[in-house]
Amino acid sequence: MLDQPTDIRLGEALNRDQLQQYLKAQWPGFTAIEAILQFPGGYSNLTYLLVCNLGEFVLRRPPFGANIKTAHDMGREYRMLVALDGLYDKAPRPVLYCEEESVIGAPFYLMERVQGVILRGPLYKQLSLEPPLMRRISEAAVDNLAALHSIDIVSTGLYQLGKPDGYVERQVEGWIGRYYKAETDQLKVMDELAAWMRQNLPPDGPAGLIHNDYKYDNLVLAESDLSRILAVLDWEMATVGDPLMDLGASLAYWTEPKEARAMPLAAANLTWLPGNLNRAEVVERYQAQSGREVRQAVFYFVYGAFKIGVIIQQIYARYKKGHTQDERFANLIEAVRYFGQLGSLAAGKGQVSDLL
Repeated sequence: MLDQPTDIRLGEALNRDQLQQYLKAQWPGFTAIEAILQFPGGYSNLTYLLVCNLGEFVLRRPPFGANIKTAHDMGREYRMLVALDGLYDKAPRPVLYCEEESVIGAPFYLMERVQGVILRGPLYKQLSLEPPLMRRISEAAVDNLAALHSIDIVSTGLYQLGKPDGYVERQVEGWIGRYYKAETDQLKVMDELAAWMRQNLPPDGPAGLIHNDYKYDNLVLAESDLSRILAVLDWEMATVGDPLMDLGASLAYWTEPKEARAMPLAAANLTWLPGNLNRAEVVERYQAQSGREVRQAVFYFVYGAFKIGVIIQQIYARYKKGHTQDERFANLIEAVRYFGQLGSLAAGKGQVSDLL
């Protein structure tokens, strides 16, 4: 049941000798690496388990062939964890950051390993995820997102981690720009969504701390009680800005039953299992827990669907250029098309649930 690492994928091995030498010089108490394995989940940054004389730790590095200065900035993610240490108890404890690419070929950081269950794809077949439990898990996920957005970014000093003024427009334009930079196939639906977002841009709401990739497979759950969240992972895109944009991305990941049957990649997010809140109920509960009114839920969902499409497009572009050998990426263009169509359906119907 616990999230387990496996053998390292072809072409994604780390230079163990150079890594060990670096850690000896930089990490007090460290003497030797005992094992390095890889966590197989995820489509973006690469995640490894490093076992050493000090215990078990997680190493994160950018994917091979990625632009490490922007979307895969390990230093930024590490600094976010440092800033959250002691302020948010569900952020893993950071250990060490290395910006020197000469060690393993890219910057990387180490953090503590939080043992627990991560709800990923086929794992649900090994668990007893009855509807009442899924209801509690889905409610806990929404409540935790609302709690994250409620952190006082002024008194904690987190305000300085981003530029909240103009955040909504900046994000929309930024993701549109990233899409066309990574475009491999002309998809009319993505062009249409880009235009729709520009025409329906809402004003910025009160700023808060936002995760920007909040979904089930970034939550570590307690094995003894799966409705208790132990940690939130993958802080690479976290910043301060309008929390409703964060909600929108989560809504787009929040797959409903018919969607899970239509798109295998969407089915990996187990929100479609019986008992889960649907997206409309997520919005209702979020409003109740956060005290924030969500007036334009459709816009935030469309933005989230477009953003996910862009992230997938970037991964697909790396595969097309030969920067990764991971065959999971071969048909990702269909997932880009799917999320574009999902956003288009929401915009056309004026709702976030029951789109298919």
